Amino acid sequence: MNFRSDNESPVVAEILASIQKANSGTAYAYGDDTISSKMRNLFDDLFETHVSVFLVATGTAANALSIAQLTPTYGSVYCHQLAHLYSEECGAPEFYSGGAKLLPLTGDLAKISTQALKQAMARVGEMGVHENEVSSLSLSQSTELGTVYKVEEITELVQIASSKKLGVHMDGARFANAICRLGCTPAEATWRSGVDILSFGATKNGAMSAEAVVVFDKKNALKLANLQKRSGHLFSKMRYIAAQFEAYLANDLWLRLAAKANLAADCLAEGLRKCSLLEVLYPVESNEVFIRMPESIANGLMLKGYEFHRWPRSIDTYRFVTSFSTEIVEVKTLIKATSQLCASN
Repeated sequence: MNFRSDNESPVVAEILASIQKANSGTAYAYGDDTISSKMRNLFDDLFETHVSVFLVATGTAANALSIAQLTPTYGSVYCHQLAHLYSEECGAPEFYSGGAKLLPLTGDLAKISTQALKQAMARVGEMGVHENEVSSLSLSQSTELGTVYKVEEITELVQIASSKKLGVHMDGARFANAICRLGCTPAEATWRSGVDILSFGATKNGAMSAEAVVVFDKKNALKLANLQKRSGHLFSKMRYIAAQFEAYLANDLWLRLAAKANLAADCLAEGLRKCSLLEVLYPVESNEVFIRMPESIANGLMLKGYEFHRWPRSIDTYRFVTSFSTEIVEVKTLIKATSQLCASN
């Protein structure tokens, strides 16, 4: 049973059906088709305001294009030291922006602390022309540790950033999981809290290859069309990505899929907490569960066919990820197998 990553989950049936439906006849290219137009209207409805939407194939492209929009080549970006765009995107934000510098900040549970941001902001300008111009702030929602920024936490960080007129980007690769946990509207978690650009993920939550850059302020969309084209992410047959989002957003499918994944993660964490040799390390607020466990238990689970991820630079921390396709019976079977291994050790 695979608990390695939600990237390894299948495509949900509704999205496959939407792609198949789109695969009929001809359609205008580069997003000028009727499916793309309907998809943009769905995003407007979802965020309760007019937004500009740029579809791409990967989360890395969505993040990098967003940073390039908000940050000049001589600029810099505050992000958490565990942020995906800082540690796991092979310099894509720097590449797409033409040289912007990422400045990692600290904070518990992979969330930037207000103290860390205030301290960093207080030093801005000390070196004059010799330092990069701080231009933007990036927040991961949910974070690399599966935790979630509360709306008031986002608002507070944005208010600090606004003192230097920083643009605010949100990496929402697992945005659906965060919204399900917060119980708020997408608008409340983004533009109403001061977020300027959102990387809106779908691939981890049932899509085939579909990510969106959602821009809340029209002025921040001025050069994104050119950046999208120059980066090779302006697809001629855009209708096939748009069709995925059309199904994803219809009838709250995106939230139903994420809610199922979150529920499976909750069940897994609850069961594993009962094993005396294991420790659930962080609050389970999305669909990721981080466990500290002896190597003997981990090896025993692997021998039984369970797949999960050893966390980098750690000898005893493992990540389990659930998805919309994870069934509760699979979770309970994993818990039972873990309990048996703990009892025999």
